[in-house]
Amino acid sequence: MSVPPSLPSLPSGPAPSNTRRTLLRASGLAGLLAAGAVAGSGTATAAPAAPPHTAGTVRHLDTVARLRELRPTAAEDGALALLAGYRAAGDGGAMVVRWSASATAAHNGGTVLAPVSAPHRGRWLQLHDGTVDLRTFGLFDAGTPADDALDALVADPAVHRVEGHTDLLFRSRHLWSRSGIELDFGGHHVRTAGIEKNTRDNPFGAVFSFRGKVTDTVHRHTLGSVMPDLSDLFEVGDSAGFAVGQWWAVEVNALKGTYEKEVQRLVQVTDVVDGGHIRVAYQIGWELAAGRTLTWTRIEPVHRSHVRNLVFEGAGDDEYTGSHPVAYEYAVHCDVSGIEATGTFWPVVMRRWCTHYRTEQCSLANPRSVTYGGAGYLTQQIYCLYGHVSDCHTSNARHLNDFTASAYCYVTNCHGDGDDQGPFVTHGQFEHDLVYTGNSGLMTFANSGTAWGGAAKRITVRRHSCSWFVARVRVTDLTLEDMTVIGKKSLDGSGMLWVNADGLQVRGCTASGPLIVSRASALSKRPSTVADSSFAFGQGAEITQESVDAPLTLERTTLAGVDGARFNGSGPLVLDHCVLTASQGAAPVEYRHGEVHVEGGELREAGVRLSGTGDQLLRLAGVRLGASGSGAALLSRSGGDRTVTWQLTGVDAKAPGGRAHLSIGEGTNRYRASGCTFTGGALDLRPGGFGAGSHLLHTACVEDGTTRAAMPEENTRIAHTKGNLRP
Repeated sequence: MSVPPSLPSLPSGPAPSNTRRTLLRASGLAGLLAAGAVAGSGTATAAPAAPPHTAGTVRHLDTVARLRELRPTAAEDGALALLAGYRAAGDGGAMVVRWSASATAAHNGGTVLAPVSAPHRGRWLQLHDGTVDLRTFGLFDAGTPADDALDALVADPAVHRVEGHTDLLFRSRHLWSRSGIELDFGGHHVRTAGIEKNTRDNPFGAVFSFRGKVTDTVHRHTLGSVMPDLSDLFEVGDSAGFAVGQWWAVEVNALKGTYEKEVQRLVQVTDVVDGGHIRVAYQIGWELAAGRTLTWTRIEPVHRSHVRNLVFEGAGDDEYTGSHPVAYEYAVHCDVSGIEATGTFWPVVMRRWCTHYRTEQCSLANPRSVTYGGAGYLTQQIYCLYGHVSDCHTSNARHLNDFTASAYCYVTNCHGDGDDQGPFVTHGQFEHDLVYTGNSGLMTFANSGTAWGGAAKRITVRRHSCSWFVARVRVTDLTLEDMTVIGKKSLDGSGMLWVNADGLQVRGCTASGPLIVSRASALSKRPSTVADSSFAFGQGAEITQESVDAPLTLERTTLAGVDGARFNGSGPLVLDHCVLTASQGAAPVEYRHGEVHVEGGELREAGVRLSGTGDQLLRLAGVRLGASGSGAALLSRSGGDRTVTWQLTGVDAKAPGGRAHLSIGEGTNRYRASGCTFTGGALDLRPGGFGAGSHLLHTACVEDGTTRAAMPEENTRIAHTKGNLRP
């Protein structure tokens, strides 16, 4: 059958985009009309297929109201009608419909249209190719709720895409288990004034919520042997109940309380290895000891149901009246993009038990609350896997991105301003293998407390700018690259970079506030290193805390303003070609580490005072020390019955007259200086510091204008008169 002549044809030349869309849609309707006439019912209608009809000419009508006045006979089964609009010709609600004399589906105002005087049977059914425009339900603005229409379309398996071309109003909190559908609102406003109340503490009570089915198939098994980190081979005892392709929610029993679970993921079985083992598409991030119990629950997840392109205006002020757009639970490959939200309460995009997804080009400004737990987020992701959040933005929100018990996720080009609440966080429930690249905004990791485990592993942050970075708890193998931290007056304590020395790698980072290094875990096999970075400090700042009992190396790093700063750790400390600067006459830097190795670099006005409680070693090699004006000795120690070993090689020290390069007068000291140059100042090596058990070798040194304020008498343990130059 040919296309009726009343239908427009596409022009041969270019057309404006809106005109082209109109013409393309008209052409699509023509195609549906032709297909419906040839095949009777078509292949994309909401009704069952019917035999080819024998009706006459196609009806051409202006409105749905006019169509519903018709009452075709049974002989016209399969008759077609072309509507020029819904309420008026050309209003965007044009569609092709087909008469089904046997249909009994309830009238829904769009895909099923019943004659006004219809008996039990007979309906006009919309023909479509799987894409349905909400204007074909008579929805042209936010004056009429669109809830019933959307429910009807999501429930229709023939529909795979719903399009909104106008502003819309929703007053229901929808929950679907539908897979394979896309809701695209075309960038129009979605309003929720008067929405039904939510239930208590329910961030999944979104306007558009998808949830997979949790079956009653549950399998439990206690591990008979250790399951190592990065294993994807799971011991299940009896693998007979598992099949390749199935999805399972797997979780391990808690370590102590309710939430300390290293494994909580929605995973797919990829191989039944043998009678007692299966392989899944996930490598765990934490070693599980023998005796731990894994619980498996079979899930029928939602697949590929997407929400896109809307401007969402939240309503209400609290957990009951507040609204938010999207939630997913037990979902796979379900993406969200193009949501611009304001005034929401719960997270704009809420996810739990989700795997393989993308959240893109979404934003949140000024949510209803940034203090109520769980409120004011752009996206929260709990027990999630293989997610990618990109090109998102928040203003004056609580969190832009929150990972809880999630793994192998990526965050790129996301930015938060008005960020005092912290745009980027992890909960601390054993997150692992997360990567952040090219973002900006305050960042804290594993910050929710020990009740959840307070742990994370293998997190990498690259090219990040923020006002505050804290990963002070059990964050193992943290990598920071090219990070800039700049404090601001509105946030006390901002400017800091506080990290856990457990496989820590910091490279090319700058902070206007202090670097604070602590140690809360000891799982990593790699060293903790800070390199090619720069930090500033306030007077008396604590750089390393007492908990740092493992080696820590700073390479080619500048520490400015270290007036009276303190390195309070106990493990070996290496400063490799670093520059430490302090104010003129500032108190020396206190070092309590058992070993302090300074290789090259410069200590400018930044004296060294060894103040540990036990034996200490100070090794200076190729270091420049300089001071001007009066003040404490450049190198000194605290008292106590302990031994300090001094190893100075190639040191170049400059001090004004009367100020000591070294001041040693108590305790046991094992001193060796060779190839050093002392310019000006004084050497104050008093006999009281070189009694039994001590030794002093001062040789091959240059003392240029340097006063020997005190020196012990030479003996078999003391030598300082020969081999030195004293111009």
